[in-house]
Amino acid sequence: MFDYGVRWEGQTVTAVEARSGTAALPGMGALLGMVDGARKVTTPDFEGVTFHEVLCKSALNPVPEAAALPFHWTINPYRGCTHACTYCFARATHEYLDFDAGVDFDSQIVVKTNVAAVLRRELRRASWKGETVALGTNTDPYQRAEGRYRLMPGIIGALANARTPMSILTKGTLLQRDLPLLATAATTVPVSISVSLALLDPELHATLEPGAPKPAARLSLIRAVAEAGFDCHVMAAPIIPYLTDDAASLRRLFTAVAEAGASGVTAFPLNLTGRYRGWFLAWLTKNHPALIRRYRTLYGSSGRVSPEYRTHLRARTEPLLAELGLGGEPLDGAGPYSVAPERRTRRRRDGVVGANAVAPQVQDLQEALF
Repeated sequence: MFDYGVRWEGQTVTAVEARSGTAALPGMGALLGMVDGARKVTTPDFEGVTFHEVLCKSALNPVPEAAALPFHWTINPYRGCTHACTYCFARATHEYLDFDAGVDFDSQIVVKTNVAAVLRRELRRASWKGETVALGTNTDPYQRAEGRYRLMPGIIGALANARTPMSILTKGTLLQRDLPLLATAATTVPVSISVSLALLDPELHATLEPGAPKPAARLSLIRAVAEAGFDCHVMAAPIIPYLTDDAASLRRLFTAVAEAGASGVTAFPLNLTGRYRGWFLAWLTKNHPALIRRYRTLYGSSGRVSPEYRTHLRARTEPLLAELGLGGEPLDGAGPYSVAPERRTRRRRDGVVGANAVAPQVQDLQEALF
């Protein structure tokens, strides 16, 4: 089914800033540069999902210095995400396309079909300095749509050919398809790979992140990444208060990722500072109504967990990570929950692989992006 009538009006930086009263969000550049028209596609293989195929005007998104992130450029080949994670901080960005941050974020997927070609053009500019480019900072580049559109091989190839380091953060097991390509790229440029896995309970996974690969599948992905010669960092975030933060659950999670071959873990708690707060609290009310009062006390009006809770989680997390060989000194700017192994580079006979494969080094990526 094809419909050429879908349009986004006023999607210039000026228009969005005027409407929101704030500067454009980090990583929004490519979204704001899209053409007005899009092709609307549905397929039986993705029941309930609509793809909006667009031609982007830019692929590289500059990240403002104020964000205090360890990278200055991002690429987002997709907007919206069929992982459907209830806690996803990126939900609010869908509202810039006049979609809602709830069901639409999960089912209305914007696909930048020409992103690799545009990227190659941008990387040829004399002004490009070959700085690290991060993928997976907003929506997952290896969500299910990647199996249909195969945008990542072109992106990886363009970055490698331009001698541009890259980092990837994903829940998507489709990453395994591209491991040979990434290994080849790593012979010439640093390639960092991180996998997001914050819980093991299958029932909780089914309601909290229903479209994402199952925890067991992501453990297999971690193992495959490590066996391919990469340091595979694990982003164990967000930790959900009163649901995944008990000592037994954390020990099971950290032990499982260590046994799968993870090189380190970054863990931090759920924050509810963005406009996705209502979506998560609606899920909590439906699935765990007894926790609502505790959440009101814990988060207050700020949407951030209390300092006491942070201290509590740090005391519970750091010793476990150190015991399992996943710990070390907190990363600069990472705050109290971020623990990672010493900076190191793994080498293979055919080149450098996984130089400092650490997930984004911030206390709370949610806060940094909003």
